[in-house]
Amino acid sequence: MDKHTTEQRRKNMRAVRNKDSKIEVALRLALYNKGYRYRKNYDKVCGCPDIVFTKQKVAVFCDSEFWHGYDWENAKENIKSRREFWIPKIERNMERDREVNQKLTEAGYTVLRFWGKRIEKDLDGVVVEIETVLMSVPMKPR
Repeated sequence: MDKHTTEQRRKNMRAVRNKDSKIEVALRLALYNKGYRYRKNYDKVCGCPDIVFTKQKVAVFCDSEFWHGYDWENAKENIKSRREFWIPKIERNMERDREVNQKLTEAGYTVLRFWGKRIEKDLDGVVVEIETVLMSVPMKPR
């Protein structure tokens, strides 16, 4: 049984952002301030990555824990209402993430995925990891 009214649940779900989330904006700002330029929500490649470095062919995803199934075996036990809806939905999201990773890798991209909590707690570490990858990947010729 849902704890919220239909109107409140609708309001909550409409507030969920698929672009420009807090974690995504924080990461983009940190990268921009370090002088990196990128495409955001780049729909010219599979999966519409949150951040794409086109010259190096590096795709970065900022994944929220709920929607992408962080610690899924334990997390799905915490879903109390509408389990028949939420469990298959999140499992499909996880499957889609794997498919996108594979397609991007086959297209020559390096794929990086970061959990939202990690971005919040260790933004500098995430930026360093991205920088390390960017420096190790040769730029594609124009």
